[in-house]
Amino acid sequence: MEDLNERLNSAVQSGLLLESSRANITTFLKANNKPLYIASVEELTITENWEELNDRFYKQLAFGTGGLRGRTIGKTVTSAEQSDGAENDRPQFACVGTNAMNDYNLTRATRGLISYLDDWLKGEQERQRVKIVFCHDTRHFSRYFAQLCAEIAAKMGAEAFLFDSERATPVMSFAIRQMNCHAGVMITASHNPYHDNGYKVNFADGAAIIPPHTDGIISRINAITSENFDPLPEKDRGSVTTVSKEIDTLYLQCVKDLVLQPDIIRENNSFEVVFTALHGTGGVHAPLLLRDLGFQCTTIPEQDKPDGRFPTVNSPNPENASSLKMAIDRAVESGAELVMGTDPDCDRLGVAARNALGEMEILTGNQIGSLLLYYRLKTLFEKKILNDTNRSNAVVIKTFVTTDLQIAIADHFGIKTVNTLTGFKYIGQKLARYESTLPNEILERYRSMSVSEARSAQLENGTFFVFGGEESYGYLACDFTRDKDGNGAVVLFAEVAAYAKSLSKSVPELMDDIYQKFGYYTEKNVSRSFDGAEGARQISSLAASYISNPPEECDGSRVTSINNFETDKIIDAEGEIIPKEKMLFIELEDGSRFAVRPSGTEPKIKFYLFGYARPEAINKEGLSPIKANTTSRLDTLWEWLQNDINSRLGII
Repeated sequence: MEDLNERLNSAVQSGLLLESSRANITTFLKANNKPLYIASVEELTITENWEELNDRFYKQLAFGTGGLRGRTIGKTVTSAEQSDGAENDRPQFACVGTNAMNDYNLTRATRGLISYLDDWLKGEQERQRVKIVFCHDTRHFSRYFAQLCAEIAAKMGAEAFLFDSERATPVMSFAIRQMNCHAGVMITASHNPYHDNGYKVNFADGAAIIPPHTDGIISRINAITSENFDPLPEKDRGSVTTVSKEIDTLYLQCVKDLVLQPDIIRENNSFEVVFTALHGTGGVHAPLLLRDLGFQCTTIPEQDKPDGRFPTVNSPNPENASSLKMAIDRAVESGAELVMGTDPDCDRLGVAARNALGEMEILTGNQIGSLLLYYRLKTLFEKKILNDTNRSNAVVIKTFVTTDLQIAIADHFGIKTVNTLTGFKYIGQKLARYESTLPNEILERYRSMSVSEARSAQLENGTFFVFGGEESYGYLACDFTRDKDGNGAVVLFAEVAAYAKSLSKSVPELMDDIYQKFGYYTEKNVSRSFDGAEGARQISSLAASYISNPPEECDGSRVTSINNFETDKIIDAEGEIIPKEKMLFIELEDGSRFAVRPSGTEPKIKFYLFGYARPEAINKEGLSPIKANTTSRLDTLWEWLQNDINSRLGII
């Protein structure tokens, strides 16, 4: 250890190793002196791989918009981590470091969470054991991490429940509510690259944690420096129980009950749907749901098998068109009209649909959400579930960076739209508040109500959540689960496709009808990635530069206004103050605008570009020219922004 400390100190003095990295390494090894940990750090110092050490140790892994998320496989895998290897080419052991997803951070997170929940429950009249459900996706180490966390929770006195295999994130959320658990944990990094994993915490309402719970849990975690702890005596420990299959049955029924017009589906479900799980959890339930509804569902055998390498795609993210390539190729061969794909934890949905020319056309997340919203509002009013009397009790929720086409649609039907920050936890927070306003006699049986019963209760006694979503391919049209739901979105969009079929139209033609009616809204969602410790510094520097030195002109158009979500007081449509966030909205004189926001879950800074053309312009010039001109404007704006980014960072 003396030689190790000398190498670390020398690297700091030479400017090769960050002081924060040295401090974290020293504290970490002092409290956790496993041979694996010592050997890995030793190897990286001997080989002078200071960049890797900085990436692994420059900070403690912290909660972002989705909980803990980070590398579980390093850019460099040490010999000790690789050991004998494991299945699917992964190392035998997770990446060693304070800024990584590994036994150390998973143990700390679970101990901090259970400690917080235990104290939170002390206010109850009758002493309760913490009840917590653990779920996982198909990523490297996911099953092992879930089992590890469940066993730790039980050793601390909690009743832990663990699914028998991989499940989607929304199923975990549903289980919390149905089983009356105090929290749930999903081991997933959603759509991140294969080398990442994460620890997503949902609270007793089924939604992702929010302050003050976030702060309370983090303070407990930060106080823990070692993964070693003394379990409770045997008599005081909890247990680990497999989640009942009944949860799956109840969840599937609720999802199928979201269908508004079963007759439309029965009469127009003869077309083939190609579904891909992209090696993730979507394969557990989505094909079953489609087939139960009568659709001819074909899957991609190569992508059906759970595999943390995601070997057939560059990225398991349905936001990226390339992830759907195999499914689209299959649809082209077979003549299928619709392609749908979900990400590894099945909370996002990507779609491609055959257009009027017979070509497969990939839809954006904004288009998918707008089609779902339009169809559901139109149908709810046609079925008189929504009407002039109760429309004031209905609400649509979207994020600030999601298309304003959804505001136009909701306004047309007289429904209020509420904007939230990015992160489905903010939509979940709204749903929790709506639920809390229901009368006690309804609350007592609310979680056991059918979808239609809950909807009636909301419309008569509270707030009916019609639909919510994010531009990043996450959608929800219920509150029996409090997370974006890829399984639910598969069913919702299949119904939209059947509706378009009933009109003898393709899905893209239905989208064009919406544009003709409400105007052409187009968006370009792009980002710049910066990895590791140096990348984190660049992202922070870039975000700060837009605040300290905002542009006066962008691509030849004068800046007319800037909304700074970190400093400005912004109030939503329900009179609630929006929490502070590092995000800027910049409006330009030519009518375009863009937002800048560092990601809370990935090492990137995101840019959201928005273009719009009024219905009058479409009627005058035609939709095709308007599409081309508006899209071209955003393309040139992004080119300008990339040059501006390089200039701000001093990149030549």
